[in-house]
Amino acid sequence: MTSKPPIDDIDESEVRVGRPKSVAVGVPAVLHALKISAEQMGVARSVQTLARVNQKDGFDCPGCAWPEEDKRHLAEFCENGAKAVAEEATVRRVTPAFFAEHSVAELRAHDDWWLGQQGRITEPMILDAGATHYRPIAWPDALREIADALRGLDDPNEAIFYTSGRTSNEAAFLYQLLVRGLGTNNLPDCSNMCHESSGSALTETIGIGKGTVSIEDLHEADLIVVAGQNPGTNHPRMLSALEKAKRNGAFIIAVNPLPEAGLIRFENPQTVRGVVLGGTPIADLFVQIRLGGDQALFQAVGKHLLEASETDAAILDRAFIEAHTTGFDAYAAHVRSLDWSELTEATGLTEATLREVGERFRTSPSAIVCWAMGLTQHKHSVPTLREVVNVLLLQGNIGREGAGVCPVRGHSNVQGDRTVGIYEKPSEPFLAALDAEFGFTAPRAHGHDVVEAIRAMRDGRARVFMAMGGNFVSATPDTEVTEAALERLDLTVQVSTKLNRSHTVTGRRAIILPVLGRTDRDRRDGVEQRVTVEDSMGAVHASRGRLKPPAEDMYSEVALVAELCALVFDRADGADPLPNAPKAAWHELAADYAKVRTHLEHVVPGFEDFEQRIDRGKTMFLPNGPRDSRTFTTEDGKAHFTVNELEWLPVPEGRLILQTLRSHDQYNTTIYGKDDRYRGITGGRRVVLVNPEDVRAFGFEDGEVVDLVSEWTLADGSVEERRAEAFRIVEYRTPVGNAAAYYPETNVLVPLDSTARISGTPTSKSVVVRLESRPKR
Repeated sequence: MTSKPPIDDIDESEVRVGRPKSVAVGVPAVLHALKISAEQMGVARSVQTLARVNQKDGFDCPGCAWPEEDKRHLAEFCENGAKAVAEEATVRRVTPAFFAEHSVAELRAHDDWWLGQQGRITEPMILDAGATHYRPIAWPDALREIADALRGLDDPNEAIFYTSGRTSNEAAFLYQLLVRGLGTNNLPDCSNMCHESSGSALTETIGIGKGTVSIEDLHEADLIVVAGQNPGTNHPRMLSALEKAKRNGAFIIAVNPLPEAGLIRFENPQTVRGVVLGGTPIADLFVQIRLGGDQALFQAVGKHLLEASETDAAILDRAFIEAHTTGFDAYAAHVRSLDWSELTEATGLTEATLREVGERFRTSPSAIVCWAMGLTQHKHSVPTLREVVNVLLLQGNIGREGAGVCPVRGHSNVQGDRTVGIYEKPSEPFLAALDAEFGFTAPRAHGHDVVEAIRAMRDGRARVFMAMGGNFVSATPDTEVTEAALERLDLTVQVSTKLNRSHTVTGRRAIILPVLGRTDRDRRDGVEQRVTVEDSMGAVHASRGRLKPPAEDMYSEVALVAELCALVFDRADGADPLPNAPKAAWHELAADYAKVRTHLEHVVPGFEDFEQRIDRGKTMFLPNGPRDSRTFTTEDGKAHFTVNELEWLPVPEGRLILQTLRSHDQYNTTIYGKDDRYRGITGGRRVVLVNPEDVRAFGFEDGEVVDLVSEWTLADGSVEERRAEAFRIVEYRTPVGNAAAYYPETNVLVPLDSTARISGTPTSKSVVVRLESRPKR
């Protein structure tokens, strides 16, 4: 039996706090996933839908990008994957009557949880200038409104096109073609806010902005380091891979400011051991590092290995270093010169602990380093990840079995979107191939990333914003600035499946285009279609939904973008075609996605014979030079050791360094509920996790409600402040001087101009804050 959408927001005034868990998944996770599924889909629909998640003849989970093994389980999904599927496959509906009942102002007063719980949007909606409510609009009219707005711009750079990681390869490829055909590279995407630092560091050092391992490598590694990552909540199926690695003898190190249940013990619900025998301990060593200390940790490991090599030359892979790398001597000299006292201060760890980690590298024949946002969202994130590469290069741990770099991506096709051209700084070979395939000249000037896009909107340099999925308002930093920037625009367009806050923060006019999701059956001209996605390890496979769509005339993302291209570029109504427009049979592409894939294989290397290689559920592995042949497409054809000055963020007196993070009932900006089961928090999200020593030192008490005030020092020495109100203090096992709280509630504290050098990623893991008492009432 499904449940009805909530009428009111959850009252968070009575947050309950218990003991954090020391075990993840198990029977409670199964029961919770089934409960959410039944509430949203009903029992029969849940069985029908969950049986097809991540199956070769089914659909790709709309959650994370963790890869599947070739042999699939009957239940190839995790708790949060089931929640993601239930959110999309819900039988709840948001119809035009809903929009007539609720004004935009009323919707804006609700939070993302309430908005998402209302259900799937069924028809295109438009908010007219000066109107208080959205009204329905026919599909042809909605697309015409958007096309007219784009064609009416004085400069194509006045348009900004955002992309979420759930967009398929086919839709993303057409979307970037639309944007470049219009004449701009303004293609900010969610990668800018998460793994852009990974791509920047890896492209510079090994010539490709992706990981170099397969799922089989993870199973065979001798040492696995999981740094700045919480797989128990964010990528739960990764725990199965870690469990298999443990059975094969791997030693696992967890490096994180917070102890996370999934890295303590894993109860696999698909095994007897997991259900009745207590599960599997995962991390053999928990390294509780202070926020931002990871660069120093990997420098310490490199220093330890170099010191040990003075008496045992075999520790370093000299043959690999000489044949495949450059910069070793400068790197070695720099790391040897570092003082152990600096490294301990930066990490908050003892020299003994740092050397213990180094010893594990020294004695392990193969090593993999996995990471996520904990390493990528600091000012010095790119140097930190260069140091990860340095350590692996020392022992030849790239391009052989059980070894390599493993950035763990979030959304299920965020890596694929970048592969097919969603990037504000495209390469010349890609643009040249695009020009040749579509008979036009794509723009070469770099476009806006997320932060620069917000600045452009804020400063009046943009007039139209279009988002292909996602929740831009809740995903981005500096919430008040972002919202004010969007409100300055002439038109905002959201291509969505469900409501979120971005539908309530609009330009003078706004359009919502509801589209098919991963779970929905997609038929064009009576022919069932499929799309493709790329996982976190560079494997591409097909995805095909089977459920009846929320509305019979609903467009897919692919068809929507193809038809919009036809309106913008061809203009059958007699208007002049755009000069320098790409040339394609747009209506045919909208009706047959195989024709999109034919164009894609002509433009992007590695997609040759695309259609045949994905037939019958096959997985297509994209070429990866470092992994496949120790080939590095850097300027000199070598992997690069780099020299990076030691950096960390000292804790100012009377302040804390705050990291924003997810709760367990959350995936990115989608909020499934107000609990965080593994951290022992029930019924609310406005909490801040603080070390008990800091709570006492600042004169507060556990349970006290405070404001969080971030402090950002400007170039002239003045300090800007941002405030997030009414957070309950929760005493928690964090490093002294560090704190944690959930986003998007704390995105308001992250200054727009506080970004990682080189990558431009917002520094959401290193926000200087103070706790401030609430005024007495």
